[in-house]
Amino acid sequence: MAEQFDSSTEAPDSESTRTDLTVRARRALARRSSSRSASKAAAAASRQARRAAGKPHPARSFFTIAAVAGLVATVAIPAFAATNGASAETVTLQQVAAENAQSLVVGSEATPTALDRSSYSATTEEEIQKKKAEEAAKAALAARLASASSSSSSSAYSGAIAASIAASGEVVRPLTSFTSFGTPYAGHKGTDYMDPRGTPIYAIADGVVVASSEAGPGWGVYVKIAHNIGGTSVTSLYAHMLYGSRRVSVGQTVSAGQLIGQVSDTGRANGTHLHLEIRVNNGYINAESWLKANAS
Repeated sequence: MAEQFDSSTEAPDSESTRTDLTVRARRALARRSSSRSASKAAAAASRQARRAAGKPHPARSFFTIAAVAGLVATVAIPAFAATNGASAETVTLQQVAAENAQSLVVGSEATPTALDRSSYSATTEEEIQKKKAEEAAKAALAARLASASSSSSSSAYSGAIAASIAASGEVVRPLTSFTSFGTPYAGHKGTDYMDPRGTPIYAIADGVVVASSEAGPGWGVYVKIAHNIGGTSVTSLYAHMLYGSRRVSVGQTVSAGQLIGQVSDTGRANGTHLHLEIRVNNGYINAESWLKANAS
């Protein structure tokens, strides 16, 4: 049997139900809105409270700023004073240096000074002793030259000047006599024989003239002769001779004992003397020792 549905009875119940739901929804929205407003108010109050709690009292802020300023001044003032002191000291030292500065003025016509080898200093015991011996030899020679100069500078050779004093092939002394002689030393390779001005000088052996000049490098007037003595190459040099006294020229053959010039003090010489150099096989030797061993 079919069931009967009365629409008039059910309709009021549905309307009532909808109205109730709407009311409930509005109340819920109201409560939610009220809750949000309360939360916002609480948050605002909390922020205001925090600001109030964090904001310092004006008096306290003033004292804090004053304390910080005092601390900065305590550190900065000594540093500033130290900096100023250092600057003042620097300026003072610069001024002193400027006032006491030395200057070097070089003349436009100044010439360099040649290095003197005799100024070298010895470093070992052997060098010291050698230097002392050289200095002693120089001093002794200077004394002899000074003595000879004082005694012979006003005198002249007055004996006969022979053209030759020995036979060919012999070895002879270049002077028939002399007052004294000095031994070679460092830088001085010859032997000096002191004699009056004009004393005749003779070739020591047969040979050929290889050099002859009125203006030698320190030798003044000089003659140089090459010899062959017993198969040995020997060279003799005669220096400080009298101007115009040379009797031989380059290329001329001479004999032992032949006159070649006269004693004087031309060139770098102290007092009248003959500077004699002997070289054997291109090596310098003591002229006096060689003459003693070879001259007749």
